[in-house]
Amino acid sequence: MLISSITEENRLKVNGLLDPKKKSIFGQFYTPLPVCQFMASLFNTIQGDVRLLDPGCGIGSLSAAFADNLIQQKNVSSFEIDMYDIEPIVEPFVRQTLTACEYETGIRGIKFKSQFNLKDFILHSSSLLSSHKIEQPYTHVIMNPPYKKLNSTSDHRMALRRVGIETVNLYSGFIALATKLLAPNGQMVAIIPRSFCNGPYYYHFRDLLLKETSIRQIHIFDHRENTFDDVLQENVIIYCEKSNQEKKVKITSSPSADFHYDIESQEFVASDMTVREVDMDSVVNPNDQQKFIHIAASEREQIVVNSLSSFKSSLKDLDIEVSTGAVVDFRVADFLSHEFKDNAVPLLYPVHLGNEVTWPKEGRKPDWIICNSHTLSSLWQNKGSYVIVKRFSSKEERKRIVATFYDSKLPFDLIGFENKLNVFHHNKRGLDETLAKGLFGYLNSTLLDEYYRQFGGHTQVNATDLRALPYPDLNTLKRIGEKIINLSLTHKEIDYIVSREIFAMTGKRISDITLQIQEKIENAVSILKQLELPKAQINERSALTLLALSQHLPTGNWHDIQCPMLGVTPIMEWCKVYYHKQYAPNTREAFRRQTLHQFVSAGILVYNPDNPNRPINSPKACYQLTSEAFNLLKSFNTRDWDLNLKRFLEQQPSLVKRYAMERDVEHVVIEQNNEIIGRLSPGQHSKLIKDIILDFTKNFAPSSQVLYIGDTANKGIDQAKDELMKLGVRAEDHGKMPDVILYDSRQNWLYLIEAVTSHGPVDGKRYDELQKLFGMSTAGLVYVTAFPDKKTMTKYLADISWETEVWIADNPTHMIHFNGDRFLDHDNFT
Repeated sequence: MLISSITEENRLKVNGLLDPKKKSIFGQFYTPLPVCQFMASLFNTIQGDVRLLDPGCGIGSLSAAFADNLIQQKNVSSFEIDMYDIEPIVEPFVRQTLTACEYETGIRGIKFKSQFNLKDFILHSSSLLSSHKIEQPYTHVIMNPPYKKLNSTSDHRMALRRVGIETVNLYSGFIALATKLLAPNGQMVAIIPRSFCNGPYYYHFRDLLLKETSIRQIHIFDHRENTFDDVLQENVIIYCEKSNQEKKVKITSSPSADFHYDIESQEFVASDMTVREVDMDSVVNPNDQQKFIHIAASEREQIVVNSLSSFKSSLKDLDIEVSTGAVVDFRVADFLSHEFKDNAVPLLYPVHLGNEVTWPKEGRKPDWIICNSHTLSSLWQNKGSYVIVKRFSSKEERKRIVATFYDSKLPFDLIGFENKLNVFHHNKRGLDETLAKGLFGYLNSTLLDEYYRQFGGHTQVNATDLRALPYPDLNTLKRIGEKIINLSLTHKEIDYIVSREIFAMTGKRISDITLQIQEKIENAVSILKQLELPKAQINERSALTLLALSQHLPTGNWHDIQCPMLGVTPIMEWCKVYYHKQYAPNTREAFRRQTLHQFVSAGILVYNPDNPNRPINSPKACYQLTSEAFNLLKSFNTRDWDLNLKRFLEQQPSLVKRYAMERDVEHVVIEQNNEIIGRLSPGQHSKLIKDIILDFTKNFAPSSQVLYIGDTANKGIDQAKDELMKLGVRAEDHGKMPDVILYDSRQNWLYLIEAVTSHGPVDGKRYDELQKLFGMSTAGLVYVTAFPDKKTMTKYLADISWETEVWIADNPTHMIHFNGDRFLDHDNFT
């Protein structure tokens, strides 16, 4: 059974027991099962004598996932777990996890030892390190450490300093300390905030991490809320080895944390997961003294980094400062006003900002601050031109950095900037107007915004982050400023100005293609919204799919699109070649089930237009734009678009119905006990599945229930998940499941049946795949290959694996045993 399935149940229980205030203070966000399994799968080697450290262990979910991985490995002699946590509530749940680990390792002949320390990991381990009492280092570390800022005089900060660690947060302290406790070539996997990637506060931590470990893989999440609830940091999963840095680093990304095991690649993957291997020098520039870590999940993002690297000036070089607004409103609340009073001056909040400042503005925020001895030190000279950036934004907003130009046009000598603003200035005065406009343009460019998103792991845009950005030199900024005559320029117009400067400096137009790609993706997303697709399809994967099926190049025009027939793999390859988005090969199902299916339902695509009766599992399956959708798309960005869109939406229901009829749809209906349990697409394969359900079960599994049928909405993967989980099996990937799964509760057997009409018997390779997918099952496994007739069977006879059964539909009362041991005694089912 899966040890981690126990901890997942306990995780949900414990979350309800924790004190919400304490949970927030100490960052007690326990790791969901799919994330645990993915993290445990990253370890390159698990063999010999294994010593695992799990600091901040919670209920032991990560250790359980690691143990699930370990017991499937060969050559493991012993397994020792050392766990730390300060929360007494988790102790009985940790003990339950350790008991399960001891049992599962014991039956496999692996020596097991464990220790749960209800202690503070940093205080306890740093004490052991400083007194040289660490007897044996760890071979592996897995962790989800707590997130909490460390005061410079706190006990934790002082303890870390005593062992040579300087850092500002509990999570980086945990990582740094664990690094020192790792054996040479030891491995560590952790899920941590992305904030360590940049900024001066984490410099010492980055320096230690890069000197003492080799970063092997980094996984990033496109949306932070899909990893943990209520977490306001963007997280990464980092895999390191205590050795010299390798030249290459693997970068993966996914929109969510729906990890599942993929048999074909034998890896845990997520929907829409991208993967690329990059030079370490592109992650950390060897010439960067601050050692910022840039995580570019796609070639397009790498182009952004390369483009901005041509700008090498800092704000210090430019003699420009950026500071947080000095007015903290709750501290001077008695001196704020919604109306003018004597000695009052303007006070700017984020609500006053656009391309220009709009003040005063009716609302909850006051427009005025009274100048007196209490407030004077927080007010600045209302002279020159300021550039203002809001501090608070989120990764899900369209732009992370949004700059506003303010030319001190309000008729006052002083002005107040509220604390939620970042202000570019020179000694608390505005800048030269042309320079400020150039800075305004640069900060509002798409390239800079994309660059910032690659290392901005905070929920706010800090002045520290803005100081860390690369800037054009003074002359370049002024040239940009001279071209910004109108502050209401579109982002596209600003991007053109900035990209021309990059071309002038480098002679390369690499930034142009990035902007064109971004524009076309935004076009496609806009189209999907206007076509009223569900929210789940309003994303980059669906946008790229639409672009691929219309063969719309980044440099092309909508009126020049085409209408080819494409399968899933060619669509993904097209995304890689033309839009620099390399999806992992094992994410095909996400394209098929989460985009293409909905496009067909919406009348945008037709499935198998060249052969509507093609079997659903055919490798020749393909999709094509409907003629109506094709003509609509050609009119995008023209004056005919609105009218054409309205007509398309009006006729959409009839379109869907018409194309459904053309696909034929004499479904093969499966009834059992007078209930329809499946409707399959037409063809021999579906007829054989129907024979399995009706005849195989009657003769060889009469007391079984149908858990899953491929090619059907009635007994699909979603319905099978819960039942299989009860049996210790985590099933996610529809494409890797056998055609039929039956469960006999009387015998406690799972029947894994492949229906073979043209390909796919249970050969040696498929037998191994099914063993891996169902290997943790608490039920016995019966592997069956079903054929429609003997003639078909003879084609595959040499390929069929031992330890399996063969059933032939036209001779339904007989079974052929290939050393299969389940049916040797026929009394088992009488």
